[in-house]
Amino acid sequence: MLLDYDFKLRAEKSGLYVRRENSQIFESRTFNQPELGQALPLYDLNNNQIRSTFNIGERFYAYAKFDYRYSDGAKGSVFVIRERSPFAELTRRLLPVLSILLIGVLIIANWLLYRWITRSVVKPLNLLRSSAERIKEGNLQFQLDLNSKDEVGQLNEAFESMRQRLQESVNLRLQDEENRMELISNISHDLRTPLTTIKGYIEGIRDGVANTPEKMETYVNIIYTKAVNMDKLVDELFLYSKLDLNQVPFEFEKVDIVKFLDDCIDEMRYDWEGQGIAIDWDNPASEAITVSVDLEKLKRAVVNIMDNALKYMNKDHKRMAVSILAEPEWVTAEFKDNGMGISEEALPYIFDRFYRAEPSRNSSTGGSGLGLAIARQIVEEHGGTIWAESVPGAGTSLFIRLKRMTSEGAHDHDDTDPHH
Repeated sequence: MLLDYDFKLRAEKSGLYVRRENSQIFESRTFNQPELGQALPLYDLNNNQIRSTFNIGERFYAYAKFDYRYSDGAKGSVFVIRERSPFAELTRRLLPVLSILLIGVLIIANWLLYRWITRSVVKPLNLLRSSAERIKEGNLQFQLDLNSKDEVGQLNEAFESMRQRLQESVNLRLQDEENRMELISNISHDLRTPLTTIKGYIEGIRDGVANTPEKMETYVNIIYTKAVNMDKLVDELFLYSKLDLNQVPFEFEKVDIVKFLDDCIDEMRYDWEGQGIAIDWDNPASEAITVSVDLEKLKRAVVNIMDNALKYMNKDHKRMAVSILAEPEWVTAEFKDNGMGISEEALPYIFDRFYRAEPSRNSSTGGSGLGLAIARQIVEEHGGTIWAESVPGAGTSLFIRLKRMTSEGAHDHDDTDPHH
């Protein structure tokens, strides 16, 4: 009987499949598909969905089914299955949708064409006119929308570039004014403090407070020390200003950085060891590490770095370690102290002019606040970088990285280190 039904279904290019529980009872030879039983839907006595589709690999099938129970209670299913063309089935399903979409596309296309003409010409020109009026009023705090790449977009781009240049010029002028005011304030503070001290001691001498030779000598020595500090401050301020204005000539020459540091440390070792400070110099004497530097300027940077470390050493056993790390293109000198360290908040600002970690700008350590700023300017003029790493309470490391010379000759001092 199943064979007869299957024969009739073949005329409709369909086939019959019957199952009991999970076992196949009958399968039409039309399919020749071993995975057919696994692809069929599960048993559903309510027969909520009797028609649907499934695919096996690239073959697509439609089916009608009926689920029932055998007399002994076993679950049974009958499927009438027909193989269909995936393209034809997709077309049948999508044809109404495509028709609606086509009509919608035509409507949207006409609307978009109108909008495009309006937005590509009228709106950009209105925006450009509005922007010109804002600039005329002195308002540069805006940004043009540069989405278009046509002629109008290029005009907007040129206008935006002009606005940015104007804004940068205004910001630079405001920053220069702010820096000038800050510089005047810092100079006034750092000069007023020793001047007040000098004035006080001179008044003491005039009023007869220094009534013994010993007191007189003490007062005179203090006045002299403050005057020397003021002279040093003025000298460093003058140097910093000239460096900032690129008015200091640099005379570069080929130098072995190891020998250079060796000479610097030898000059400072006597004074440092006299103050109870040990200098550990890791001298890699096995090879010459050549750089192109201005000896006088770079020595000033090294002295400033080491003097700055000296002011903040608070351990009983003070120590400074100097080492060299040579890489194929760069050479890095590290100056590591065991002082009080620098807080994480203050670390980014230690190379700013007149910056001191103490909010009160206490100058009792003798610093002008310009030493590291001058060191940074000198190192950057050499095409290098300078930075610091610190652990509060454990010490600080300052690094100078310079371009290493190759066998072909001197390098370009405008090169910058990609490390920072």
